[in-house]
Amino acid sequence: MGRPVVALARVPYVAPPLLLLGGVAADVFTPRPYYGLPLLACVSMVAGMVYSFRASVLFAVAACVAAAGAAGYASREFSALLTDVLAVLVVSLVGLWIKWLVDRQGRNLALALNVAEAAQRAVLPAPPADVGPLTVADRYVAAQAGAAIGGDLYAIQETPFGIRALIGDVRGKGLRAVSAVSVAVGAFREAAEHVPTLHDLADRLDRALDREGARRRDSEDDIEGFVTALLVQIPPSGDTVTVLNRGHPPPYLLHDGAVVCLEPTHPELPLSTGLGPSHGDPVEETFPFAPQDSLVLVTDGVTEARNPDGVFFDVQRGLGDTGLRRADELADALVKAVTEWTGGQRQDDMAVLVLTRGG
Repeated sequence: MGRPVVALARVPYVAPPLLLLGGVAADVFTPRPYYGLPLLACVSMVAGMVYSFRASVLFAVAACVAAAGAAGYASREFSALLTDVLAVLVVSLVGLWIKWLVDRQGRNLALALNVAEAAQRAVLPAPPADVGPLTVADRYVAAQAGAAIGGDLYAIQETPFGIRALIGDVRGKGLRAVSAVSVAVGAFREAAEHVPTLHDLADRLDRALDREGARRRDSEDDIEGFVTALLVQIPPSGDTVTVLNRGHPPPYLLHDGAVVCLEPTHPELPLSTGLGPSHGDPVEETFPFAPQDSLVLVTDGVTEARNPDGVFFDVQRGLGDTGLRRADELADALVKAVTEWTGGQRQDDMAVLVLTRGG
């Protein structure tokens, strides 16, 4: 399959010279009125699809010269020769003008995408590669093409209470969810330094999202309705991991080649539902975290990824099959496995945050 695909990919590049040669042959060897003029006129337009502007100009000049040479070889009248050259020249100029417009729009689009990505990354900056005893890796695949981020969010930072991390998922996807992402990440950055427990931290996030939602409720820039969130705390020693789950897919703990799904024993409602927790105060659960262990945090773009038959991706199996230990390798392998499972379809925003304890 590989060679036919490569051969097809090369067809546009050989089309302009083939049209040039075909136009000359048709102009010289076919009887009137079956000239090769249409083929020569198309040369610069087709060249503009795959070649640079300068190369397209060269093809346009070659087409005009070829039209003149073919007409001269056929001993046509000067008026016919001039008409042929002018016809090819006019169509070539139109093709070059279109090429210039497309190139300019492409440059403007690239600039706009760069600015948008910089703005989005200011909302959701990449975490540091090392935080305390942890090695960190993150991967993000937005569902909306052309976007660097969407409705998923994550953050990690050192605090007086240990290392704290957040991963969450705003209801919905795309750029409209970025408002809620900015509020949640900003509230986490500020509150993580001051509140003593993960329960208090979740409460701060809850109130921040509710306030912002109320403020924007009557505007066109209304934020999405609720946010699932998973809060993690690791002490400076790194020997335990405490998890508070607010309606988010559970994390996965990799220990000695085994993958354990840390399902919450007391499921809670997401943030910003307006209903509060479902069982009183949310329950923080603590698990051992040995050297070389990894904690993998994901969003539902991973857990709910489906193949063409509608079968959900098995995260535990996907992580267990890797046999990897480095945080960046685990993150890359998981994203690759999900992409292959879905056939490359972007079904939802997908975020992965891997925390690996050093040995």
